[in-house]
Amino acid sequence: MTDDKDVLRDVWFGRIPTCFTLYQDEITEREAEPYYLLLPRVSYLTLVTDKVKKHFQKVMRQEDISEIWFEHEGTPLKWHYPIGLLFDLLASSSALPWNITVHFKGFPEKDLLHCPSKDTIEAHFMSCVKEADALKHKSQVINEMQKKDHKQLWMGLHNDRFDQFWAINRKLMEYPAEESGFRYIPFRIYQTTTERPFIQKLFRPVATDGQLHTLGDLLKEVCPSAIAPEGIDGERKNQVMIHGIEPMLETPLQWLSEHLSYPDNFLHISIIPQPTD
Repeated sequence: MTDDKDVLRDVWFGRIPTCFTLYQDEITEREAEPYYLLLPRVSYLTLVTDKVKKHFQKVMRQEDISEIWFEHEGTPLKWHYPIGLLFDLLASSSALPWNITVHFKGFPEKDLLHCPSKDTIEAHFMSCVKEADALKHKSQVINEMQKKDHKQLWMGLHNDRFDQFWAINRKLMEYPAEESGFRYIPFRIYQTTTERPFIQKLFRPVATDGQLHTLGDLLKEVCPSAIAPEGIDGERKNQVMIHGIEPMLETPLQWLSEHLSYPDNFLHISIIPQPTD
């Protein structure tokens, strides 16, 4: 891969200032003060909220505590989506800090998966990494790694260690010198305006004529509504966001996959309606 390490570092160390507030109907023995935390974009909510859980459990009776879950303005937050993706989809036009409500009862069975332990998060994460490598390298890279390499990937994310993670992840971002990129780009496109969880299709980073496909090429083929102009002024009605930024549509998809993928090796792309004045 091209070595833009500063980009990788900026993505890894992206943080979202967040205010956690206990749901008003939760029963407490004394007032529950809000809890503030800088959330790492690349991680998962249930991986980095132990401090939040302990903070609010201090003011509650043990019998009133069940599985913790989070919501933003009435929308339950999926723990198996990366934090940055959740923010971009649901709160990117909101003022900071991001306001998240904490619940200890009334788990929304229809909306969220249960997360009994961090082993569950690890299993989900590694499943995504393996799926991404199947698309990129026919699973050859991940299968040639040892178990300790898989563990190092996970522990790098778990402990927020950039160098530990990228020492292994770099191998997943490489491709043969005689080729111009991966076999297929692992991507998922999310929209708040549809019930469909995400769009995921086979898409090559290089066209048959050898030209590098761009982000615009991908969206034009698999989600044309994302970049369709609206109205007489020709302004786009949607924002396309990855890691909180709007990449230029001319950006090569291969470069985006190497540098702006989340640790699960997927390029998570949010399509958000343009905020109205």
